[in-house]
Amino acid sequence: MSGTEVDVAIVGAGAAGVAAGRRLAAAGLKILLVEARDRLGGRGYTVAGPAGSALDLGCGWLHSGDLNPWVPIVERQGRTVDRSPPPWAKPALEAGFPAEEQADWRAANESFSARLASADLSDPDRPVSDMLEPGSRWNGMLGAISSYVSGAEPERVSARDLRNYADSGVNWRVREGFGAVIATHGAGLPVALGRPARRIDHSGRRLRIETDHGTVEAGQAIVTVPSALIAAEAISFFPALPEKVEAAQGLPLGLADKLYLALDGAEAFPADSRVFGRTDRTATASYQLRPLGAPLVEAYFGGACAAALERGGVAAFAAFAREELAGVFGADFTKRVTPLAMHLWAADPFSRGAYSYAVPGRAADREVLAAPIDGKLFFAGEATSVHDYSTAHGALSTGLRAAEEVLAARRR
Repeated sequence: MSGTEVDVAIVGAGAAGVAAGRRLAAAGLKILLVEARDRLGGRGYTVAGPAGSALDLGCGWLHSGDLNPWVPIVERQGRTVDRSPPPWAKPALEAGFPAEEQADWRAANESFSARLASADLSDPDRPVSDMLEPGSRWNGMLGAISSYVSGAEPERVSARDLRNYADSGVNWRVREGFGAVIATHGAGLPVALGRPARRIDHSGRRLRIETDHGTVEAGQAIVTVPSALIAAEAISFFPALPEKVEAAQGLPLGLADKLYLALDGAEAFPADSRVFGRTDRTATASYQLRPLGAPLVEAYFGGACAAALERGGVAAFAAFAREELAGVFGADFTKRVTPLAMHLWAADPFSRGAYSYAVPGRAADREVLAAPIDGKLFFAGEATSVHDYSTAHGALSTGLRAAEEVLAARRR
């Protein structure tokens, strides 16, 4: 790869990178996607599961499905958009969570959402935890939901940023796996896999992207890597870009990890049902039973709970899940579940987390991170989206936005 010269180099071949690459290739430009991993898709990652199922170890939901630009792409690929309601749109199973408690929980959650929607966030910004009702029995569970939604607990998350998030409330899935869709969308594009970019020199007329296996020269570059890598300067810039590093530090990656368990006797449960491990604390997991009808449990861990468990590896997640499920269904239930698949996103050196949230006071950093530099260096990825951050459609949209910025700069 050493000495490679292209019109545009795209650093990262996740949802943003492949979207930008397709747009620029269609415009007739010579491009190259420079990808650290040995696969396309980034934080979208599908592996095969039992009984023909697909396991999305990364992003798995078409959020705002009625507006989501991935939906027509999924259908053009001949894959199946499942439009059935998500588990969280239905009551949980009553095991360990009686109906009257669920009604009380829903009222508390609706009250919390109303406080967030009506709060004056003009100045100063505040943490989401300010919207919790002091002393509420449900604050621990609201914290758990925050760890699933934002990847972090309420005290760490900007209320302004959370309110900026756009959601139509429609959530769909891809039966064959969302990660597989993203990877297929990039198929056929010029890509150098297993090439982590280490330094981007933008001091001259042409850019130099330095990797472990040589240098790529380009007229322009689009950087689509997760904000955590920019914040830690895992990719450095010359001349330095302290404003980008600072903005990325205000947009850390939260953590959401999924553990899939094979479930014996799965037919005893309704498809797409769920339970919570605990309803009285934040450090708990959510368990989806028979996702898309498959004989599985999809265990979802977020925030500090997930971070602590990652230190013990997959075995720690499995032990935690078994203990919580035994508390819900009884000790014999643990004999029915067997760990199948998981990806530890915080331990992944090319992501270092799941998806971005803004810390209190730093919601405006998304626009700072997105801003082009000198008509040569452009930025995309979910963390650069003001309203669709943390999603694959936010990543896709920012990749297309950055591609249009490149084309406009070349016309000038």
